[in-house]
Amino acid sequence: MWDDQRLLEFLPRAEAAAAQRALLRDHVAYAFANSPFYRRKLAAFADLIPDLTEDTLSELPMTDKSEFATENESFLATPMQQVTDTVFSSGTTGNPTAVMYSRHDVERLAFNERISLRGCGITADDIGLMTCTLDRCFVAGFAYYLGLLTIGATVARNGIASVQSHAQVMRRLRPTVLVGVPGFLTKLGLYLRESGQENLLESVRKIVCAGDPLRDREMNPLPVTARLEAIWGAKAYSTYASSEIISSFCECTAQRGGHLHPELAVVEIVDDQGKRVPAGEVGEVVVTPLKIESMPFVRFRTGDLSFLIDEPCSCGRTSVRLGPILGRKAQLMKVRGTSVYPAAFFQVLDAHPGIGGSYLTVRGDKNLSDEVTVTVSVTDASLTAAEIAEALHAVLRIHPTVVIDTAENVAGKIFDPLSHKPRRFFDERNK
Repeated sequence: MWDDQRLLEFLPRAEAAAAQRALLRDHVAYAFANSPFYRRKLAAFADLIPDLTEDTLSELPMTDKSEFATENESFLATPMQQVTDTVFSSGTTGNPTAVMYSRHDVERLAFNERISLRGCGITADDIGLMTCTLDRCFVAGFAYYLGLLTIGATVARNGIASVQSHAQVMRRLRPTVLVGVPGFLTKLGLYLRESGQENLLESVRKIVCAGDPLRDREMNPLPVTARLEAIWGAKAYSTYASSEIISSFCECTAQRGGHLHPELAVVEIVDDQGKRVPAGEVGEVVVTPLKIESMPFVRFRTGDLSFLIDEPCSCGRTSVRLGPILGRKAQLMKVRGTSVYPAAFFQVLDAHPGIGGSYLTVRGDKNLSDEVTVTVSVTDASLTAAEIAEALHAVLRIHPTVVIDTAENVAGKIFDPLSHKPRRFFDERNK
């Protein structure tokens, strides 16, 4: 079922496209036949399914997160007895939405992560240290763990722990691979340097990053990426995924975008009208994950903005690549006539040597302009809020309100124990 030796991403484009087309038809037919939600949603499009192609796929309706949140149980296409693992996604309502995986789906997830991590050079000889959680029904850590495990690598599942705890594991195992969010891995590297444990940096050769993008629109490393790689003396690889699509896209050793796996997903980039846009043009990422049993999706709207890269890759894969996530549609802010996404703020803040942690709070006002407050902790006691505001204005042409708080308070806001993952953007416009 999961053929590691004959991956479609290495085949000639035409051959890979024909194989993917057959998988797409099977997937949509399965969803229509077995998911109560899609029996209703696709009823008017039944005649399209037998001859579906990547071009006619855009004639089918998209599925958004609000539908998944409000009709959660009706997406289930297998008996509950076949569900072997359940994770939760926050969805658009803020309430946890169950994403259920069959044993087949878990094996598919392991295959996806295995071929993705192999692409950035991870082998059975590697030792991986995981700094992201595997508990609380969160999928990312579980997925990375399955990938490393089935590659045959040694894995230390230290999860969300203190820098001191990770240093202790590193002294014992000397990992060659780190897995986690860029901000925390930067903090861990700086701690090792400042505490006289620089020798623990030497074994690490690869860093797999989740959560935050590593490159800009032109695929150049962001300042946070350059800093992370300089601290560790290792290459950092970006991954993109979501719990609903049970798929991830990871950079290869070329570090030029996340490779799409044709046997596992069809990815479209669409405009505001839901029409597919050509490679290189920015739009919303829409994913139809293939070979899913328990909760199949057809044209799932992720809400994330990116673009496709349709140029040859030096690694030999023929598959199209997904560029960095440039923002989320729902997070677009209009500040005094300027449109800006939170990522633009974080690119400036994360590159500033005197700033520790940071997060944004956005509120609406009666003048139809969003009000942004930037809260930071500083590592340089002489740094003022006015200087930080000016640094942001120099790049964004926006004068936000800047508040300096303690490192403990900022970290407590970002790493909420009730949240699955670090959170740096707080949208209060709808309250």
